[in-house]
Amino acid sequence: MVEMTKNHTKEKPVQSVERTLRILETLAEWGHPMSLSEISGQLHLKNSTTHRLLKTLIMRGFAQQDPHSGKYKLGIKTFSIGNTALYTLDIRTVARAYLNDLVEHYQETANLAILDNWDVIYIDQVESEKMVKSIARLGSRCPSHCSAAGKVLLSNFQEKELERYFKNYNLEQYTDNTIVSPGLLRYELKNVKKQGYALDVEETEEGIRCVAAPIFDHTGKAAAAIGISGPSNRISLVCLKGELAAAVMNTAREISLLLGCKSISPQ
Repeated sequence: MVEMTKNHTKEKPVQSVERTLRILETLAEWGHPMSLSEISGQLHLKNSTTHRLLKTLIMRGFAQQDPHSGKYKLGIKTFSIGNTALYTLDIRTVARAYLNDLVEHYQETANLAILDNWDVIYIDQVESEKMVKSIARLGSRCPSHCSAAGKVLLSNFQEKELERYFKNYNLEQYTDNTIVSPGLLRYELKNVKKQGYALDVEETEEGIRCVAAPIFDHTGKAAAAIGISGPSNRISLVCLKGELAAAVMNTAREISLLLGCKSISPQ
């Protein structure tokens, strides 16, 4: 599978970012509002440094200062982000049994993916037991414009989101089948939206085919995609567009209903 991440393990952390994150961790661990001197003491920082970082956190909604005591606590933004992270984990928990069922029934690899900064990230996977199979390391990134999961999630973007995507995202060519024209990709996404599934017909990697369908959360947002992938010499186009497409759409619909989505229609 194509992966777009690089190894940054040897890089030193950015000091200001690390200190800011340590403030958030300290506020979370402390469990009640803290004074400036308490935070600085815990982190062995100067009050002036801590105050400057706290001002930024407050501006961004990650921290709050009590107007009476002057003490600091976590802001509502941390609650929002924490809930999002937990919700992603809920999707994994709910989807896991369905991934197993897809692999058991079709003997090909099943994936669960989300979008992050317009890249696809694989958050769960059940591998085929066959010797030759398609796998993607968990947490790895994949281009959204040519992957089935990416295209099916992009197809649910609002027009403004899509405009930002085409303005900022590089439609890089990976194989002869990769769509690199914004106009053609827009046309493809419209068809994906209508049919309820997306294909990757050797667009990301030669010899690999994939089909994916969107999973909707309780707000009706396409929060993740579930797909089946495998070698092109084993998955025909007829099977990909027919039986496998129907299977991932039905599976995605069942998961969506379990996550509280009310508006999805049966396939």
